[in-house]
Amino acid sequence: MYKPQNLRSYLLQASSELARDPDKLHLFVDEGRVVATATPGLSFEYHYVLNLIVTDIGLDLDLIFVPLLAWMRVHQRDAFALPAASQRGIRFEVDMTSATTLDLSIRLALTERTLVHRRDGGHLEVTHAAEPQLKPPFEDARWQLHKEGQVLAEWSVPALP
Repeated sequence: MYKPQNLRSYLLQASSELARDPDKLHLFVDEGRVVATATPGLSFEYHYVLNLIVTDIGLDLDLIFVPLLAWMRVHQRDAFALPAASQRGIRFEVDMTSATTLDLSIRLALTERTLVHRRDGGHLEVTHAAEPQLKPPFEDARWQLHKEGQVLAEWSVPALP
């Protein structure tokens, strides 16, 4: 699986608070399953819920959700394709730990295609397929998040594997 580590690296780059203290970001893979068919090949899909927990962060959830939505549009675009998928694709819970901090738990329904190719000599080659892309969600290579005239965050467009 590549998406948990890819998302972790991306959020550490997108959030200055997480970049300063990466131990605030925890990722867990829950409800994982492998989906394969009875075809002759060994290719399959991972289906899982990525539980992303951010602890002791400030109260502005936009600093997490705006970059997260940008990442999802590249790496799990089908989460927005149908109303049913968008209803279950991103869920969250908040625990207000003080007047100025909170703990955030985000659950992302993710899938990853894993391609297994048989090569000469009988060896198998495994690759992880990138999500199909219609076009980039935004054309700029570098993004800035502004709120009330202030630059709150700045990051690069998420990379495909």
